[in-house]
This record gives sequence, structure tokens and C-alpha cells, in this order.
Amino acid sequence: MDFDLNDEQRLLQESLGKLLADHYAFEQRAEMLGGDPGWSREMWARYAEMGLLALPFAEEDGGMGGGPVETMIVMEAFGGALVLEPYLSTVILCGSLLRHGASDAQRGDLIAKIAEGGLLMAFAQGERQSRYDLFDVATTARRDGGGYVLDGAKTVVLGGDSADRLIVSARTAGDRRDTNGIGLFLVDAGAAGVSRGGYATQDGHRAAEILLEGVRVDEADVLGDPEGALPVIERAVDETIAALCAEAVGTMAKMHAETVEYLKVRKQFGVPIGSFQVLQHAAVDMFVELEQARSMAMFAAMMAGEAEAGVRGPAISAAKVQIGRSGKAVGQAAIQLHGGVGMTMEFQVGHYFKRATMIDQTFGSVAHHMARAGGGDSLVAE
Repeated sequence: MDFDLNDEQRLLQESLGKLLADHYAFEQRAEMLGGDPGWSREMWARYAEMGLLALPFAEEDGGMGGGPVETMIVMEAFGGALVLEPYLSTVILCGSLLRHGASDAQRGDLIAKIAEGGLLMAFAQGERQSRYDLFDVATTARRDGGGYVLDGAKTVVLGGDSADRLIVSARTAGDRRDTNGIGLFLVDAGAAGVSRGGYATQDGHRAAEILLEGVRVDEADVLGDPEGALPVIERAVDETIAALCAEAVGTMAKMHAETVEYLKVRKQFGVPIGSFQVLQHAAVDMFVELEQARSMAMFAAMMAGEAEAGVRGPAISAAKVQIGRSGKAVGQAAIQLHGGVGMTMEFQVGHYFKRATMIDQTFGSVAHHMARAGGGDSLVAE
């Protein structure tokens, strides 16, 4: 894959960079955090106007026909601005589920609404006992007449508190940890039997606990095979991890830039602390980690489109491992070089480190993905 940007990609990068520079300053972001729903609907409308909400979808489905490089450009920019809007949950994660699992009619209906900014979605997958195992599903979907009845509980549903519709994974057959017997179901967030409890995560994003009690779902709201959805889920999560890798690079680049600037202006003994050789070496180490992470994020983008799970999965996990290690190294160095102020709410660098840390834990930590890439036990000590 050629990662030299073409004219359209450079225009996307420049236009998005200008939009975020104009409307996503640190103080503006703080105001969004303090408001309802914890992000900006005005910015969401601007993303729709720019075509960002339609970007990864095929043109025949009402999208822009963008690929993994375009997604990487957007997510790296979002990481650099610490964007709060539920782009990852709606456009990347649920969008991937729709692209790979939905019927033509379902895609035609839902993708058009997402693209115009009128539909927010969330993937209700994780459960308290499942940890990072996508196949560990205790929520049940029982056949009832011409549809299904869902019962169960989902945890840490990204963007779940503001979503209009949910894509819920539920078991139609087999035991809790069987890889077969899992289906995907479209559920209105306000449907009878759905309860939501929203909250802010450590990095300022939003999630929800969702309870499903006797929730009825029509046959038309089943995504694909009601007993064979796991490959679709795995592919969507791998594509989402690739997007997270790009976002993490954006956070690391910002931490490095903020730290280098701080070394130039902070003085000790009458001179900038950046003149001290040991601190220069630390800044160089940060840069090396950043570039290693950037290379692996590109690799993840390249491999995200691979249809064969046995090829795609280990490659995505290898990228996630490097991103997690580099994010930790860059974040710790940034905090140390800033001194005590690096952990205060008034300095940006601590917020970036929080986001990098949360990215590391989303859909699998370093230890989990080391085991996945190497075929070992996922319960490696963290």
C-alpha cells in the first residue's frame, strides 16, 4: 500500500486540521466536556458537512468510498485534538458491522442516516464476564414467533448513552463461550425493556451500562446469520483497532510536540531545561517511540482490509502491542519531563496520556494481543 498521500487525501488532512484548530482548542473541549451530552452536536453536524460520517462507506450505500488511509488520516487528526464525538462507535465500529453484516436494504436505510448526521449507533458487545473475548456472550436471543426476544446485560458500551440504535450481540444457540450460535440484532435504544446508565470514562469519553429485559426484535432487524455473526464481529473489531492505532499516533505526536515546546520555555538555573543533554536524549527517545508507533499504525491500516482472519488478526494484534508499548513510553516521558504540572487538569499532556492509556485497554491490552499474535493464552499476566 502506498502511504504517500494523493491530492484528495492531502485536502482531507488539511481541511480537517483547520476545522479542529478553529473549533477544538483545549478550552473549547473543556466546555464540551462540561455540557450535555459531553460532546458537541455542532461539531457532529460539521463532520457530516465535510463528508466524514460518510467517508468509509461504499458509494452505492450512500458513502464516499474512502479506504483505510482516509480513516487513518481522520483518526490521527482526532487523536491530536482529543475529539470527544462518538465517531469511533458510530462510523468506525458500527459502520464496519453494517458493511460486513447487513443486508442491502439495511445498509441503504441506516448508512444514509449516519452519513447525514441523523443517526448515532453503538455496539453492545462486552459483558462483565467476557473481558476481551468476543465470543463470550451470555445475553440470549430466544425465538418467538416472527422475531426474537433478547435478555441480558452489556457493559462499557462506547457511545451507548447517546445512541439512537444499538447493535446487540446475543446468543441464539450453544453455551456461553461457544464460537457458534451468536447473532447481531438491531435494537432501538428507546425500545421497551431497554435500560441505559451512561457515564464518563477516565479520558472524558462516554459509555453506558445497558440492560435488556424481554426486548422484542423483528426478523427484519437481524444482521446476517443469527448463528454465525462472530466472524463479522471479529472483522469489525480488527478494523476498529486499526483506527484506534491511528488515533493513538495522534495523541503521541501531540504529547511529543507539547513536551518539546515545554523544554524550550521552562527555565532552570537561568537556561531552558531543553539545553540539558539528558532531557534532549529523553525527547529523542519519545520521537523514536512515536515513529515506531506510526509505522505500525500504517501496517494496521494496510492489514485491516484483509478478509482472511488468520492473516489479519495476528497483524492487527502486533500493531496493537507496539501502540500500547509506545503510548506508555511516550506518555510516561511526557509527564516526567513536565514535572508535577504534567498531571494537573490545566495541562494538556495529562489528558493525552489518559486517552492513550484508554486506547491501550480498548479491545485488548498489550498482554492480550501478545498472546493473540503468538497463539498463546489470553490470560497472560498484565
